[in-house]
Amino acid sequence: MSLNVLVVDDSSVMRKMIIRTLSMSGVPIGDIFEAENGQKGLDLLEENWIDMLFIDVNMPVMDGLEMLTVVRSKPETRDLPVLIISTESNPQRIDQVNENRAGFVHKPFTPEKLREKIIELTGIHMG
Repeated sequence: MSLNVLVVDDSSVMRKMIIRTLSMSGVPIGDIFEAENGQKGLDLLEENWIDMLFIDVNMPVMDGLEMLTVVRSKPETRDLPVLIISTESNPQRIDQVNENRAGFVHKPFTPEKLREKIIELTGIHMG
């Protein structure tokens, strides 16, 4: 089973790094969608089958925590695996991530760390 992923980060360089790291992680990846803010991410989520979200916290228009709140409020995306990838170090904001049942990885990260979190969040079996 390949995962269709949505990478939401206002930095195109960071989106490319996440996607490259995903391809190096050994996790089977299907379609990859990208958005530069939470609102565009939600629009893509409405239009496409997404198996996992990768979201930055600090973005213009709609930040990652606002997007996460909306994702968790809708029945069809309530249980979607979400990994927050951020430089965020504010304990309250990290608590908010945990309360919304999302994983958290600090930037910078390694392919191994990303792989470990993806397996933890999706339950995907690596052969």
